[in-house]
Amino acid sequence: METEFAPAKINLTLHITGQRPDGYHLVDSLVCFADAGDLVSAALAEDLTLTVTGRYADALGGTVENLVIRAARLLRSRRGAAITLDKRLPVASGIGGGSSDAAATLRMLARLWGIPLPDPRRLQALGSDVPVCMARRGARMSGTGGTLAPVFLPEAWIVLANPGVSLPTPSVFRVLTERQNPPMPAELPRFDTVQTLAGFLGAMRNDLETAAIGVAPVIGTVLAALQHQPGGLISRMTGSGATCFALFGSEAAAVRAAQEVQTSHPLWWVQSARMLRA
Repeated sequence: METEFAPAKINLTLHITGQRPDGYHLVDSLVCFADAGDLVSAALAEDLTLTVTGRYADALGGTVENLVIRAARLLRSRRGAAITLDKRLPVASGIGGGSSDAAATLRMLARLWGIPLPDPRRLQALGSDVPVCMARRGARMSGTGGTLAPVFLPEAWIVLANPGVSLPTPSVFRVLTERQNPPMPAELPRFDTVQTLAGFLGAMRNDLETAAIGVAPVIGTVLAALQHQPGGLISRMTGSGATCFALFGSEAAAVRAAQEVQTSHPLWWVQSARMLRA
């Protein structure tokens, strides 16, 4: 039996800088990961199967085209595996759950089957976020998602909040009005403290936020709930939504904020987490 953690991916910034003729969008994004996520496990078996459990199992629907199965097929040797996905993260929520699940599956099955990981150039066939999810550390992600540069991030805590709205990325891009936006600075500053990081983020953007709020206005309510929490340094939507995050300098402040938001909005998914640094 092998088990692998699939951490939530958070776009601290997300600049949409262009669109290629083939339709793929170009991005410039500062990405981090949190110690909240899904869990993937597997045991050797004759066939390749997937069982989904957990709070958000039903939201995935059928498993035929699930990214976990697609990742397993990309890597598959002559051996099979009985895979279980414990789905703890909301689906279609802007925190890279499916991509992180796929990356975790590749790492796990490579160990289980005793074979190498696939060539990194093949990973984007599973989705633009899969390469950065394989790295599982702070990074600047650019191009169509496959160009990565490691970024050192400080100790920090995050509160994630999702209002229970699934927001598929294509629906947000369909209403996006501006696709040619400035990137982040060519040289990023040193993020020695969480305050330095928050100051930098305050001058940056998520270019999908306005479009996502137009599709799901409740995102504005989530942002307001996070912005009012004591100790919060900055709040923003992550990815294409509807999950939003707030950055904190201490675990205690993040835990208190998460409890307050959850109490005020008991039907939301709310989670405090530590930012993974490597």
